[in-house]
Amino acid sequence: MTDSPHHLATPSGKPRARSFGIGFDGTPGPFNAITDVPGVAVGYATLISGDGTLVVGKGPVRTGVTAILPRPRAELATPVFAGIFSQNGNGELTGSHIIEETGAFNFPITITNTHSCGVSRDGTLRWMHHVLPAALDSGWGLPVAAETYDGFLNDINGHHLTSDHVAEALDGAAGGPIEEGSVGGGTGMIAFGFKAGSGTASRMVEWQGLSFTVGAFVQANFGKLRNFTVRGLRAGPELVEPAIREGTPRAEKGSIIAVIATDAPFLPHQMKRLARRVPLGVAMTGGFGYHSSGDIFLAFSTANPAAALAPSGRIANADFIPDSDIDPFFDGVIQAVEEAILNALTANDDMTGRDGNFVPALPKAWLREKFV
Repeated sequence: MTDSPHHLATPSGKPRARSFGIGFDGTPGPFNAITDVPGVAVGYATLISGDGTLVVGKGPVRTGVTAILPRPRAELATPVFAGIFSQNGNGELTGSHIIEETGAFNFPITITNTHSCGVSRDGTLRWMHHVLPAALDSGWGLPVAAETYDGFLNDINGHHLTSDHVAEALDGAAGGPIEEGSVGGGTGMIAFGFKAGSGTASRMVEWQGLSFTVGAFVQANFGKLRNFTVRGLRAGPELVEPAIREGTPRAEKGSIIAVIATDAPFLPHQMKRLARRVPLGVAMTGGFGYHSSGDIFLAFSTANPAAALAPSGRIANADFIPDSDIDPFFDGVIQAVEEAILNALTANDDMTGRDGNFVPALPKAWLREKFV
């Protein structure tokens, strides 16, 4: 398959992993993004300001928030069947208990820094009450909000993210090709000692003459350099330079959040099975779920909207692909997660944050030497 321009670069022209000749398994969707799943949209608010010595409350600021809409705006109150999996629970994903209980959630997903997770959750409720007031007039909401830690580069205790920024990300959510790298919640994130953050990819899965999409979005902030792997090549030992420069000591506080979306009809227990396969894609890049890493994964299906509403007093009917045919969708999850992580690394530049803390981008020259 010939890669399209969307497979090779982000809308702003940043290089994606495929532009370096890195070969991947499976067939990507038109945008190679979670937005290949019909109705799914992504938006960002990115906060970058200030330089020099940290002054809590003033900066420097290197943070943001990502919004993922699982359905079109007018349909956000309609639940999606879902499942979660925590490979390592040193992190947060709000709404997880009701997903475990009912196998579904509604409203948008947000991803931000650790100390702004509550703001993004509450900001989502404010936004929903504004755009779809009927959804909350006689009920309550438990939106999904997730986090990873950006305190090495960002004034994380300054609490710079506001409900207005959350609304900006939600209002700006769109389908089609999306930005990657240091944008949205991924702005201050690091993976394997290199600048990382937001990444996405997708896979097309054929089943009984039908075509379905599996999309992945990651906020990548995890991994030790010695384990970094690119398509089976143990890259870490060759990439000791350029290195992180620490104006202040860097503690190990890495995590990864992954969101899997599909339009394939699956039941909640099957969505949980898809979420359980995310760690295999993470491991393909060298992420091994170390102690301080919050590795938390959510999968949802946009199919079966009528069944997800579960009207009272009637039998609800739902379509689903048999468990015995689920393996190609496992492949899609693993392949899309692996590529999304590498996209988060390649669509990036060096970043200097608080106290002169410096994180290099994954060297583009090395990638060209190894793969082009």
